[in-house]
Amino acid sequence: MVSAFVLIQAELGRHTQVCTDVRRVAGVSAAEVVTGPYDVIAQVAAADMDALGRLIATGIQGVEGVTRTLTCPVVNV
Repeated sequence: MVSAFVLIQAELGRHTQVCTDVRRVAGVSAAEVVTGPYDVIAQVAAADMDALGRLIATGIQGVEGVTRTLTCPVVNV
């Protein structure tokens, strides 16, 4: 299992709707509106890195209003 935090930029004024829609994406366990350079942060999990890539590319980046994402995989050190 691979976990990650996804930082999401949204179109101006769309952050609340983007957050709501991201929460509905399979594999997203939480999403919150935040302040700073990103508008939403989502916590996600997938079976492996390939599945994580698909979740981001088709699930989160497919949400209307998402303009950019930055994925931060969780590491166990």
